[in-house]
This record gives sequence, structure tokens and C-alpha cells, in this order.
Amino acid sequence: MRQLARFPWAAILGLTLIAALALLPGVALAQDAPPADPAAAPAVEPAGPTIEQRLANLEAYVTNGVPDAEGGALGATAGAGHNAWMMTCAALVLFMTLPGLALFYGGLVRRKNVLSVLAQCFGCAGVVTVLWWAIGYSLVFDSGSSILGGTSFAFFEGVTAAPNGAYSAWVSQNVFAMFQMMFAIITPALIVGAIAERMKFSAVMAFVVLWMFAIYFPLAHMVWGGDGLMNGVWNANASIKSIDFAGGTVVHINAGIAGLVAALIVGRRVGYGREIMAPHSLTMTMIGGALLWVGWFGFNAGSALEAAGTAALAMVNTFVATAGAALAWMVAEQVEKGKPSLLGLISGAVAGLVAVTPAAGLAGPMGSIVLGLVAGLVCYIFCSVIKNRVGYDDSLDVFGVHGVCGIVGALLTGVFNSQSLGGPGLVTDWVTASVGSNGVGAQVWIQLKAVLLTIVWSGVVSVIAYKIVDLTVGLRVPEDEEREGLDITSHGETAYNK
Repeated sequence: MRQLARFPWAAILGLTLIAALALLPGVALAQDAPPADPAAAPAVEPAGPTIEQRLANLEAYVTNGVPDAEGGALGATAGAGHNAWMMTCAALVLFMTLPGLALFYGGLVRRKNVLSVLAQCFGCAGVVTVLWWAIGYSLVFDSGSSILGGTSFAFFEGVTAAPNGAYSAWVSQNVFAMFQMMFAIITPALIVGAIAERMKFSAVMAFVVLWMFAIYFPLAHMVWGGDGLMNGVWNANASIKSIDFAGGTVVHINAGIAGLVAALIVGRRVGYGREIMAPHSLTMTMIGGALLWVGWFGFNAGSALEAAGTAALAMVNTFVATAGAALAWMVAEQVEKGKPSLLGLISGAVAGLVAVTPAAGLAGPMGSIVLGLVAGLVCYIFCSVIKNRVGYDDSLDVFGVHGVCGIVGALLTGVFNSQSLGGPGLVTDWVTASVGSNGVGAQVWIQLKAVLLTIVWSGVVSVIAYKIVDLTVGLRVPEDEEREGLDITSHGETAYNK
């Protein structure tokens, strides 16, 4: 009690009274103040997106539909999930070239030419990346004519993290540009296999520059550009309303024809038909082939430009068509030679991957298996019978696999897209149905016209490009350098230390 008595109660009470008296004038003023002038009141902020708008945008994000720009953040930015998937796919497609295709080709050549093939694949990646950034992306995906795009996106001007709604509602345009760049990289790298072991490195690089401008950029715009001549998916006014999901014409037929032209112009390797030119490392080839199969899921499923239903369908079709083609090649070898080879299994798998590329998101699994079986058998016959009878030296069967199976896949896409044959038809979350409801026969005819245009364009212009390179830097290495091997004569290195 004595302690409580000593506590300064008087001081505390005094301070409390002082504070109360200090507040009284303000209270009085507040009570006596006149009503506020409504005109002087601050403006009310406009209401944000409604719940309905937000839900609609969320639904559009999940289904890869078109967003409402007034419907909140989802209507104005890229979708994280779709973006993440497309970045992964871009890496997978690069993985197809480096190291996939490089190892696949590297194992198929003789040991004295391993590094030359690896260097050519790596060189293609460097050259095409710079060209794509400088002008290539713009020439393919900017609006222009029906044959070639404009220059608005040169040096990636305006290519930001915001989506380009003309091609994808939810994927950042810079991510889309990187994904498409990987297709541009692997296409000329495929041609390397046709002229392996005999063409100058400088000639390969010079040809790639000419070929990209004269052939790849125009054909890619015709097939994938929003106003492209052969884009039956996005261009309602296309002259040839073809459907090509992931590049059967742009990549495989295009590279296959250019490879065939190269093999004919450059000529056979020294000793071809007289000397053994067996692959030096099927182990390396198997690793490269397996990497191609893995990376091809980015190639095909990524072409859906979404992490949703069409991507899933493309992934399933990529599995089953590839397996079907590998088995078809294996059985054909067993019947003809009595032994199925590892190289045959790998070659069959690549044939299936090529054939299903244009159909990946536009056919059903049953149609894809049939497509793979047909492609495996046709390409086996072409590579083991027809090529030998004709006698041209397509070193690593670029035309026999990519060209022939690309044609098979492009034509059969018009067949197996039909709903009556298990396909999704022409109306999916990826296709805008500008093609209409063509019957199977009509669509196959359209596909054939696209194939023929691709063959003529790639073939004729490739001849011109090769001739220009031959007149400037020369196409072929001297015979003594070819016999010694391109690794040491062209690059001053050897793949293996003895």
C-alpha cells in the first residue's frame, strides 16, 4: 500500500486533463464547420474489372483463348505457365541441333571428318542466330506481302515480353521469337548431312547466309506468316490453304530438297562406291538420335504455342508415330537382310519424327501410328533401294529421310486430320478454321500444291545459291584434303588422340 501511495497519480491525472483540454477546440471546430462543397470533393476512381471479366480472362488463360484487355492483369500480360512451357520448348529444340543433330551426324561420318560436321552444325547456330535477330524474325512474322514479311521487328525492335496477339495470346513475343529461331537454326544444319566430308567450311557458311534470305525466310513466311501465301491456319485469304503444324514443308522438305541439290552439284565423295565409308561410331549416332527424339517434343508439342490440350495431343502423336516408323524399318530390314540394325532403328525413328511433324497437332493417335508405319517403310525403300539405283551421294540420307518423309507427312496430314479418321478436324484451340470444312480429297490436293511449291522454290533457288558460292569461295575442298580428312585440313584438329 505504501508503494501505491508513492506512485505519481497526481501527475498522471494532470497530464490527462491537459491533453483533453487541448483537444476540445478541434472538436468544437469540427462540430461548427459548414458542410463540405460537393464540387470540391476528389473524383471517385473508376471501378476496376468486374469479377466476370476476371473470371473470363482466367478461363481464357487456362484454355489458351483470347484475353480481354479490359479484364485485369491477365488481359495485358503473358501467361506464366504458357511462357514457361515455351521457354522449355525453345531449349529442347536447340537441344536437337546442339548436341543432338551434331552427334547424330558426327557418328555417321568417318573419324577423320567428325569435327568438320560438328563445326558446321555449330557454325549454323551462330550465323542463323545473328541473322534472325537482325532481320529474319521480322521477315517471317511481320506483316508484309504473301511471300515475305516486313521490317518492323528488325533488330528485335518492339519484340518485348508482351505477347504478339497475332500469333499467341499468352506467350511473350521475345519467347516466341526465340522458339521460332530454333527452327531456323536446325533447318540449314540438316543440309550439312548431304554434303558431309567434302564441302568447304567457308562455303557452308556462305551458303547458309544466302539460303536463309532467299529460301528459308520466304517459305517460313508463306507457311507461318499471318498473311502468308500457304497459311491455311491463320490467313483466311491464303491462296493455298494448307495445314502444317510444325514445319513439314518449311523445315524438312525444304532442307531435304536443298540437300539433294547440294549432293548433285558438289558430286560424290572421293572413293564413293569403291571404298568402305561406314559410320565410325554408331554409339555416338545412337546418343544423337535419342537426343533428337527427346528434343522433338519441344519441336512438335511446342508448336501448339500453349501448355494445354493441343500440346498434349502433339506429344502423344510424336511418341506413337516415331515408334511405329522405327518398328516398320526394323521389320523391313529383318525381312530383307535377316537382321535388324541399330542404325535402321534410329533412322526409322527419325523418319517417324519427320513425318508426324506437320500432323502432330492435327491428327489422332491412330492416324499418327499409321502415318509412322507408312513413313518408316517408304523411307527404308528409298534409302536402301532407290538411292543406290540412282547413284547420287547424299552422305547421310538428308533427302531420303527428311525430304521423302516430309512429303509423306505433309500429304497424309490432309488425310488423318479428318474427324472420320480419328483426327480433331480443322477446328481446335490452335487452328482458327480459316481452312473451312474441306473433304479429305480436297485437303490432300491443297497439301500437294504446298508440297510442289516448296520443292520448286527450294530446288531452283538452292541451285542459284550454290552456284554463287561456287563462283566466289568454291564449294569443294581439294582432293588431297578430302583424302586426309576435313578435321585436320579445315580446322587443324583431330577428334581422337591416338
